[in-house]
Amino acid sequence: MKKTKPAICVFCGSSHGARPAYAAAASRLGTLIAQRGFSLVFGGGNVGLMGEVARAAHAGGARVLGVLPSFLQHLEQPLKTAEELVVVPDMQQRKSIMLARSDAFISLPGGLGTFDEIFEVLSTAQLQVHNKPLVLVDTEGYFTQFEPLIARIVREGFAIRSIENFYRIVPTPEAALDFVAAALGKASAPRAEPALQTDKQ
Repeated sequence: MKKTKPAICVFCGSSHGARPAYAAAASRLGTLIAQRGFSLVFGGGNVGLMGEVARAAHAGGARVLGVLPSFLQHLEQPLKTAEELVVVPDMQQRKSIMLARSDAFISLPGGLGTFDEIFEVLSTAQLQVHNKPLVLVDTEGYFTQFEPLIARIVREGFAIRSIENFYRIVPTPEAALDFVAAALGKASAPRAEPALQTDKQ
């Protein structure tokens, strides 16, 4: 199997959002992923924050894998410079491949799809499917209400308290990469990619 650098999957909006700081953080995160020797897994589109992250990572020399549902190709034009683009039938397979092909997850601000991906990682961690780190970058205080929501879920008996240990909220892309590097132990051996039975573009 092909060996790769540790892969960070980035969840974020397919739009730029209302504040310039969101795009700046996305571009900075992509640059740091490349500088620190990681590869990138992302949603495949050349739009919004996801496009900012991917273009910056590619420009810095990082390997880039995009995973794009076929029905979104006309809405989220694929990033042409991605080394690999996996086209899948639906969002469920997109999330499954992202989870399998990534060693860690970082989320920037985003919409419903971004939160769906965040909770996919959290729920599968709680079920002990994986123990991969998840970091939320709190640009402009975007994730301020996340911890109170998780605390309420725990308090009302719908999740065990240890779920609070399955993620970290940090203020900057730099802090996110610091946390991921420490969690993965950057000196560890590269991961082997699983074979995929998917259409590739």
